[in-house]
Amino acid sequence: MGSGWVHLRICLTCGHVGCCDSSPNRHATAHNRSTRHPIITSGEPGETWAYCYPDDQFLSAE
Repeated sequence: MGSGWVHLRICLTCGHVGCCDSSPNRHATAHNRSTRHPIITSGEPGETWAYCYPDDQFLSAE
């Protein structure tokens, strides 16, 4: 789309990759809103967390 992205997020239901909410287009959240897939994880190296949209909670592997 010609705009930059900040961090990538991966849908744990279908594997869709989208940019985070700090990016202009917020594709990960848009994917959640259109599909209701509930959990994403970070696509960034070294990050081991996930986020649950319905519960508005971060989950950590640490």
